[in-house]
Amino acid sequence: MPRTREKLEQAAAGVEEWLDNLDPATIRLEDITDLRAVAEAVNKIAVAQGALEEAVKAARANGRSWGRLSMVLGTSRQAARERFDEAARR
Repeated sequence: MPRTREKLEQAAAGVEEWLDNLDPATIRLEDITDLRAVAEAVNKIAVAQGALEEAVKAARANGRSWGRLSMVLGTSRQAARERFDEAARR
């Protein structure tokens, strides 16, 4: 199930804060490159989700139907509307 943009942003911010506050004096020093890569990927997902919501909002403002949007999104009309209706109204 997709996470909301807000939850993705919160997760990315939480991981970044945690990584930035690691104190080598109190923990075993380790390579955290992989964890930073995960945090960056979560952040990119949040940004992409925001861009997708804005694109759907613009398409709806231009009169595009949920049926046409669903074809582009590769989902059903109902699923597209349930996922993006609130964002399209903002």
